[in-house]
Amino acid sequence: MRNTQLIEKVKKIPPAYQQEVEDFVDFILEKRATKNNLAGERKLGLLKGKLKMSPDFDEPLDDFKDYM
Repeated sequence: MRNTQLIEKVKKIPPAYQQEVEDFVDFILEKRATKNNLAGERKLGLLKGKLKMSPDFDEPLDDFKDYM
């Protein structure tokens, strides 16, 4: 869709709804900017070696022994 077609359609919308359209466009732009920022900041393996899991992690809990 061409920009001029979009602008003409927005002009046909009542003024009260034009504000909603503007808010929605702002939302889309903000969402896109946030998504781009998050993708650039993430680094794989950032927490490598900082988390430890106990050796008995997969063992059943004492609270559930009655059910097993």
